[in-house]
Amino acid sequence: MSFSIQSLYTWYRNVLRNPKYRWWVIIGTIAYLISPIDIAPDFIPVVGQIDDLLLLTLLVSEVSGLVIDGWKTRQGHVETSGNDSPDTDNTVDVDAVSVK
Repeated sequence: MSFSIQSLYTWYRNVLRNPKYRWWVIIGTIAYLISPIDIAPDFIPVVGQIDDLLLLTLLVSEVSGLVIDGWKTRQGHVETSGNDSPDTDNTVDVDAVSVK
């Protein structure tokens, strides 16, 4: 099994985006940041703060993204609630495969 920072980030992001586990992840992350027990203890200069800073940055960016997405969703429902026509401004992701 290969381990990479990208796979850890993807796992954290996916678990945080799951509504079932979201609050547990947020509380666990805050507890990790407050706790003196770390991967790199805080009493080690610079290195001790790097893991906390990276985790805090990841938490803030992901939670702010979730808040912005939720806000946009609510704004979209308010704007389209009086309009009966279908929304044509949606973006659709398509995986293309070349056929020869």
